[in-house]
This record gives sequence, structure tokens and C-alpha cells, in this order.
Amino acid sequence: MTLATVPPYDPDRITGKRGHAVVVGASMAGLLASRVLVDRFETVTLVDRDRLPDDARVRRGTPQARHIHVMQKAGRETLEDLFPGYGEELTEAGALVIDLASDVEIYDNGDFLAHGPNRIQQYSASRPMFEQVTRRRVASLDRVTIRDRCHFVDYLLDDDGATVTGVTVRTGADEREIPAELVVDATGRTSRTPAWLENHGYAPPPTDEVYIDLAYSTTVLERPPDDQRTLLALPDAPRKRGGAVFPIEDGRWLVTLAGMHGDHPPSDSEGYREYAASLPVSAVTRILEEHDRVSEDIYTYPIPSNLRRRYEDLERFPGGLVVIGDAIASFNPVYGQGMSVAALEAVQLHHVLATDGGDELALRFFERIQQVVDDAWNIAVGNDFRFSETTGQKPVGTDLLNRYIARLNRKAHTDGRLADAFMRVVVMEERPTSLFRPSVMWRVLKPGH
Repeated sequence: MTLATVPPYDPDRITGKRGHAVVVGASMAGLLASRVLVDRFETVTLVDRDRLPDDARVRRGTPQARHIHVMQKAGRETLEDLFPGYGEELTEAGALVIDLASDVEIYDNGDFLAHGPNRIQQYSASRPMFEQVTRRRVASLDRVTIRDRCHFVDYLLDDDGATVTGVTVRTGADEREIPAELVVDATGRTSRTPAWLENHGYAPPPTDEVYIDLAYSTTVLERPPDDQRTLLALPDAPRKRGGAVFPIEDGRWLVTLAGMHGDHPPSDSEGYREYAASLPVSAVTRILEEHDRVSEDIYTYPIPSNLRRRYEDLERFPGGLVVIGDAIASFNPVYGQGMSVAALEAVQLHHVLATDGGDELALRFFERIQQVVDDAWNIAVGNDFRFSETTGQKPVGTDLLNRYIARLNRKAHTDGRLADAFMRVVVMEERPTSLFRPSVMWRVLKPGH
């Protein structure tokens, strides 16, 4: 499911408030979960082990935040629904507004995609800025308490072992229990919930893992105020290297180089420039040569695999507990899906809270978000399986779909309508099935190069 198929957030759908909820993890998923929980619960407590800064800086628990992050249209419009005026606040803080259809040069399948006929607005900012503005809005809610430097220790479980009744946390040397009617695990890829389930007599979720051995390296450049050049050239089999340049706040560019299956970008200046020069687009090298770096630092982050925990396949799950965001599925980050998937999942949690309760809440939630995760997962791992080195569970029909998408993208080098249809899927506005509408298929399959 995508923006076109997930029912929008409805602030009037939940009328009664009772009880207390705890969210573990102040990631974007945790922040968005806190926002929808406040409609249903009298009080919400959000805990995170990091010191949460007041400004837009990278925190210890999110080292990936140094790299390019994209807020797709599905995430942008959902955040506007949850936090009216969010976009205005983001741009006042320094974020840029770019048009994906005309401002961004996208190199794919041997050439640049044509500019599409319809505007696709997108915010361009650093991940810490997205987090800062979102966290500030959540903190302003009367019934939400944010506790940083607060370590999650364990879930509390009732005597029957059937319901989570809160969490144990540690602040400094002090350990305490926080009772709750609902606990949300938003701790990301390293979530301890699967192991906890197994240790307490529950089956852990089946896990899919697709191995890509990706690493990416990022540096920060000074950017003239009137220069918003934006470039994206993803790895494209058999070429394992890719790169991107995105403008962010404070007159800066983020330049990220990425390499799959062991062909990783280096973290030294000379090697970084040589790696950039090997890309099939020269603009990355020109920008690196013509603009000063903010510092000499080059930040590297590895991603071994796409990882999905199929909670929707479980027949039994404790009451009072829900898992969300990267704790369910984390994707190859070059496709920019994570924040938008978390936003759509939060809206689905809102709808489940409005209609469902009791011990089956989590299983209904997992069932409801399955298609959200399916669509993002199939896009990410489908693209990754263009590389013969990729291993893991391949979705049915991947090879056929990849051949079709490759032809679509080749046609989209000169056909703006095909480029538009493709980008509507990339930004999670439309489902991948939209690429098989007759009007699109005709343009893809008609004779021509």
C-alpha cells in the first residue's frame, strides 16, 4: 500500500482517551507512533537511550543520519496531516523545496530520465533536521513526555505470560518500571523483540534477509545559496557504484557515494574523489572539485542486507505490544523508503487503534501494514536482485519485472510521462501495479528503442 491506497489520518476518528502508552525509541517511527497514540491514550511516554539534542545534530544512536535521507511524497503528505504546518516549519528551519520532476537529474539505465510533466514536490534536508522538527512537534503535545538518556531494559509481563504490561528502564544507576496499556517497539533494526519472544514461549517472526554488502560514504560541501543542483545515480548492474548530491540546510550539499557487494567507497579524500570520477556522470566530480568541504571528514556506514521480520505470519503474539518501523523491515537505503514507510505504518496504527482493541491489536496491525511493507520490500529487493551477487529470498516474478522496468526506464529517457509514472512509484504515491496500467504498458511495449 502507498499514499494512494492507505486511508488518510482522520483526527476525529478516535473520541475517547484512556490509559498510558510507552514508545521505546525516538526514531522517526517512534516519534510518529507517539503522535498517533496521543489520540487514543491519556498519556504517552517516549524513551530513548540517547541524549536528544535541541538542534539538528547527529546523535549516537543514528550514525546513518550523516548520510542523505529522502522524505518521499508519502511521508511528506502524511507528516502534514499529523502535524499541520509541518512543511512550513521545516522550510523556516532551512529545508529546501525541490521538484523531483524537474530539479533532480536522475541517471538510470544508461542515461538521464526525461523531466516529467507534473510537479512532484519534495523537501530536501538532513535527517537530523527532519528528526528535530518532528521531535519538537511531538514534545509540544500536552500529554507526551519524552525521556532521553533512558535505557530500555525489558518488557513487563503479566502472570499469565500473555500480556505486556509496561517496561523496565534504567536512567544512570536507577532502574524503574513504567506500567503501560500498550508498548511500541520502535528500536529499529537491532530490535530485541524477536529474541524476547523466543525466551518467553512465543515463536519469533520468520525472517527474510537479502544480502547486498552495501556501504556508503558521505562528505559535506559548502553550497552557494542559489545553487540547488540535485543528482542521483544509483548502482545499476553490473555497475556496483552509485552516487548522489542533495542540497540541505545551512548552504550545504551532502555528497554520498555508495557501493554494493564489496565495491565500497573509501573514506580518504583521494580515494573518494577517484571513486566519484568512476561514476557514469561527471557532475559529482565537478561539484566536489569546485566547492569546499565543510570539514575533512568522510563518514562511512555499512548495510549488510535488507532485513524483514514477518510478524504478520505469527498466529500468537502477546497483548499490549506492537512493533513498528525498521524493527519490522529495513531496506537498502539508496531507495529512500524508510521514513515514508514509518509514516504510513503510523497512520495504519491510528486506524487500528480507532477500530480494534484487546489482545489481537498487534496481529491486526501487522496484517494491516503487510502491503505497505510488501510494496517497499519488492521495490528494494527487486532492484537489488538485478545483481547476480545478491542472495536471499527472491520475490516471485522479480526477473520478469526487472526486465519490464528496465525497458520502461530506457523509454523514460525520452518519455516524460513514463518518467512521471515511474517516479510516482518511487515516491510511494502509487503502488508498483500502477506501472501495468494499459496507458503505461502501451508506452513501454510499443516498438522503439
